[in-house]
Amino acid sequence: MSFRHVKREMLLVFLFLSLVSLFADVTYEGARSVLGSYAEVLGATALCASLVSIGEFLGYATRLASGVLVSRSRSSKGYWLMVFMGYALNLAVVPLLAFAGYWQLATVLIFFERMGKGLRTPARDTILAEVTEEVGRGKAFGLHEALDQAGAVLGPLVVSISLYLSEGSYAITFLLLAFPAAISMTFLYMAYRKYPKLKAVELPPQHGKRTLPKTFWLYVIASSIMSMGFIHWVNVSYYLRAEGLLSDPLIAVMYLVAMLVDGIVAFPIGLLYDKVGPSSLLMAPISSALIVPLLLTRDSALVLASSVLWGVVMGVYESTARAFVADITSPENRAFGYGIFGAFFGFSWMLGSITYGYLYQTCPENMKMFSIACNASALALLVIISSRVGRWRS
Repeated sequence: MSFRHVKREMLLVFLFLSLVSLFADVTYEGARSVLGSYAEVLGATALCASLVSIGEFLGYATRLASGVLVSRSRSSKGYWLMVFMGYALNLAVVPLLAFAGYWQLATVLIFFERMGKGLRTPARDTILAEVTEEVGRGKAFGLHEALDQAGAVLGPLVVSISLYLSEGSYAITFLLLAFPAAISMTFLYMAYRKYPKLKAVELPPQHGKRTLPKTFWLYVIASSIMSMGFIHWVNVSYYLRAEGLLSDPLIAVMYLVAMLVDGIVAFPIGLLYDKVGPSSLLMAPISSALIVPLLLTRDSALVLASSVLWGVVMGVYESTARAFVADITSPENRAFGYGIFGAFFGFSWMLGSITYGYLYQTCPENMKMFSIACNASALALLVIISSRVGRWRS
């Protein structure tokens, strides 16, 4: 088999996996766009609604377990099995939200949905890192995120239209999302058929033991602090509905705007990463620090600006942040590294979301100070990391 043919096969696998993400995002990002408002409809308080973020932690903690398991399996089948199991759980739960009559049950279902995403992410990202090695991981992950976010835009759009046409029926809306879920699983099977064996796990490991560099751990700390200050969308959507700033369909549209921005900026940020390295990550904490202050103004234009910045942060995290993990870990340790990175990120995001829920109920103005403090600390650490990696590359 010629190198050109192999390269074409890998690009095709990359395309299939990107389409998997696109249709998966239509499903679960469509649901996520209204989780806060749905919780409010079901009678949850702001603090109770923020408990949905525990699902984020469970999902990211599951990434750690998944990363360890697939790394130890040293089996391509083990990697693909984890990806299939994760996507199946991640997508099957969403239509079941239609039958949740209580916020407690809806919250548990979201926990399972997030755990499904956690199961498949380390193995999926490892496969993506391998099939995009020749084209530059920054732009490859950026392009994947752009296609991924096309689904994240379509999802909230579908939800918004469905809620409008069904006069606010969440049941009909969640059931409708079963269709893109089925399409996503079809493309996943096609990707597996094209690339059943991974080089990173079929070849002997290049290093004797599982080690992760100091730069990786410093990066984990910086990302965790930033995620704590990055307000979760469930907090945003709850706030928008509780304050009467937007109707349910418009809340979904706000999330659509954020996802659209995410998709637009992901590829350019990926290109920037390939040129300047982790310095491109600095825009994430800077943007994140501005979101809560703008949101609290209650001014329509500034609230819209906060959703734009929310999309910028997600664009950085889902593209260059993942590419950087691949670049500072060896192939055989990559799934393990993704699992560690995700677990710490998710735990911190959960703590931040619960903190925002508590502060909103007690003293909303303190939300602003909390956001600025976390993101300023993360920015300082990322500057240190950028300078260290710059010296290492030079």
